[in-house]
Amino acid sequence: MKTILTILVGVSMLATLGVMLTGMLGLAKSEGNAERSNLLMRWRVVLQGVTLVLFALLLLVMRH
Repeated sequence: MKTILTILVGVSMLATLGVMLTGMLGLAKSEGNAERSNLLMRWRVVLQGVTLVLFALLLLVMRH
C-alpha cells in the first residue's frame, strides 16, 4: 500500500507540474488563448488537491 501511494503521489505531482507549466507558457505567449490557460489553471488546482489528499493518506498509512 505504501508503494502504491508513493507512486501515485509522484505521478500526481508530475501531472500538476506539467499542467502548471503548460498553462504558464500559454499565458506567456502574446497570442495565447486566455480561456485555455484559465482551464489549465483550474486543472492545476484540482490536481494539487488530489496530490494533497494522496499525501495525507500516505502519511496516515506510514504512521501505522
